[in-house]
This record gives sequence, C-alpha cells and structure tokens, in this order.
Amino acid sequence: MTAVLSTRGLSWRIGEVAIVDGVDLDLAPGEFLGVIGPNGAGKTSLFNLITGVRRPTAGQVLLHGREITDLPPHRRARRGLGRTFQASSVFGSLSVRENVRLAVQAQRGGSLRLWRRAAADREVVAAADAVLERVGLAHRAAAQAGTLAHGEKRKLEIALLLAGEPTVMLLDEPMAGVSAEDVPELVAVIRSLTGDTGRSVLMVEHHMDVILELADRIAVMHHGALLACDTPQTVMANAVVQEAYLGEEL
Repeated sequence: MTAVLSTRGLSWRIGEVAIVDGVDLDLAPGEFLGVIGPNGAGKTSLFNLITGVRRPTAGQVLLHGREITDLPPHRRARRGLGRTFQASSVFGSLSVRENVRLAVQAQRGGSLRLWRRAAADREVVAAADAVLERVGLAHRAAAQAGTLAHGEKRKLEIALLLAGEPTVMLLDEPMAGVSAEDVPELVAVIRSLTGDTGRSVLMVEHHMDVILELADRIAVMHHGALLACDTPQTVMANAVVQEAYLGEEL
C-alpha cells in the first residue's frame, strides 16, 4: 500500500550540527503514527521540514507519492497536509464560530470577509457548525475564542485544522498545557480523526499514556535521528530504545 506521507533521508543541519539526521518515515492511509523523544530530539524540527516551515539541507518529502520538498507551506496545505502548533493560534477577539468560519472560507477559496451574501454565508456557517459539533464545541460557538479554557482552545485548533479538509494531519504536542481532567475528552476527539475517516495522523506527544492509547505505531527520535519505528509494544520492549532513554521520561 502506497504511503500517504513519506520522508527519505530528510535532514536539516546547522553547520556541523544535525538537527534532523537522515529520517526515513512512512505514514500509511488511515494510520495514527506517534512520534516521541526527549526535548531536543528533533521532533518539531521534523514537522517543520515536512510542512515547509524549514527547508531541508538534504532529503525528500512526498505526499500521496508526489514530491513536495520545494513547495511552500500554503501549497502543501492545498494538497491535503494540515498541522497544529504547540502554541495556540486562534483569533482570540473573534467568536469560536467566526474562527472556524474563516478557516472554512479559506479552504473553499472564497473571501475572508465575515460578511458575505446570505446564501453563501449559510453554507459556510453550517459547515463551521458541523466541525464544531464534531470536536465538542457546538455549545461554545458564540463564545469569544480568547475566553476558552486551554483544553477548549486545543479543540478549536483541531476544528480549524479539520475545516481545511486535510487528508494528512500533523499534531504537535496537542496535550501541552492541558489539565488532567480535560485530557480524556481531547483524546476522544483526536481518536476520531482517523478510523473510517480516511485521514492519517502524525502526532508528537510527551504523554506516553496518550501515545500508547492512540498510536498504531510509534517512531522514536534521538539526537535528530530515527531510532526505531514499530508497534507500541515492540518499541517499548526495544533494548536500544530502553538504553537510549535510560533516565529519560519518554
């Protein structure tokens, strides 16, 4: 089966230092692939190379079998590659619905004005409300985004991503800063992103319990390189992984 996302020898060096070092990675259709490693392992840098935020010094990125290594981020997004970031990226002064509405309009190639002709507006609002329902934020649609709790903001970020209708979704530490009581709801939302949806997810996360619950496979990064990539059970039993992380919290 052809991978929906692949990296081949993907590297980013600053002088003699390898931030990302020759990573070969494949994401299968409908797969949930977790990426783990300590701070400085190169996880977010790998995401930056995949999404075009950084240009690699060597290697390739392929999306649906087509090379996208030289494409800017917005053209990768148009081809179905979407991403969230560690830092919150919502418009705090707008309502929750308005945030998602703008994302829907952008995906459809229309004007980003909040006021449009009535028929078009109804279609976009309906699409935005459907996305909010899916992530469990329908009851907060009219709230100002800046007033949301941190866990709700994470849900909104996923809603903005879904509004772009990506086929491949990269989630960069979605649990960062989320309170323990909000984790189960957010995990349920993230779990719904794959399954029978046809989407594939690549997620960086430090919460090992979350990774073990969600991931079909786990990729382990260490000093910029890919140390292992296999099922959660196999990775956790890997002696090389255990030795590399002796004293580290995965």
